[in-house]
Amino acid sequence: MTLLATRGLSKTFGALRAVDNVDFTVRPGEFLALIGSNGAGKTTLVNLISGLFRPDAGRIEFEGRDVTQQSVNERIRTGIARSFQLVNLFDQMSVFDNVALTVFARERKTRSLFALADRDAAVADEAAAILAQFGLATRARMVAGGLSQGERKLLDVAVAYALRPRLLFLDEPTSGVSTREKAPIMDVVTSVVRSQGITAVVIEHDMDVVFTYSDRIVAMHQGAILADGTPDEIRRNDQVTSTLIGTVAPA
Repeated sequence: MTLLATRGLSKTFGALRAVDNVDFTVRPGEFLALIGSNGAGKTTLVNLISGLFRPDAGRIEFEGRDVTQQSVNERIRTGIARSFQLVNLFDQMSVFDNVALTVFARERKTRSLFALADRDAAVADEAAAILAQFGLATRARMVAGGLSQGERKLLDVAVAYALRPRLLFLDEPTSGVSTREKAPIMDVVTSVVRSQGITAVVIEHDMDVVFTYSDRIVAMHQGAILADGTPDEIRRNDQVTSTLIGTVAPA
């Protein structure tokens, strides 16, 4: 069974073929890692799937439905959400209000967007519960700009999670954080998405993270799919290790 599939997806920027006739699938409930060197096409592929870019050719199907022409907001309502490599938060707002604002927007309570979230009990309760899930409850009243980089990464994922997606893309959730912070961040993120039955796709350069947490790995190179398999299969794939040398370590 397939949750998401791209068929012949392509995107060109000038002479650069960033995504080249890609057939990419995501299965329900899996935690999939998307790997490749810089410029391999990973982020462009996710930008196409999430609606930030329009493809030059091909189609995108989610739960069997063609969503190729949907806007970003329409895809969010369909069930596709994402976090970003460069954290996208309201730094002058509290941690709590960053999550509550997302819940307000999801519920289309636009008249309440600039009211105190505490006045809406359902929104307040949900925002508090999400922060607890991501280990950020004690930071709820802190200004988001005052969080550590690791906490900011978690909050960014929590904001995307607050959209209640069925498919969540995570763009480098451990980039810019110390080595000792990576495992705790991934432990929290994988625990939340697995416990809630959310399918996740993570773009990641840290191969320790990739091989530790992924069910399946898709490797990209020069805009195309290079390999697709389990962590053990990818680790033993000579084409991946030779193409991404220094990135994928041998067993």
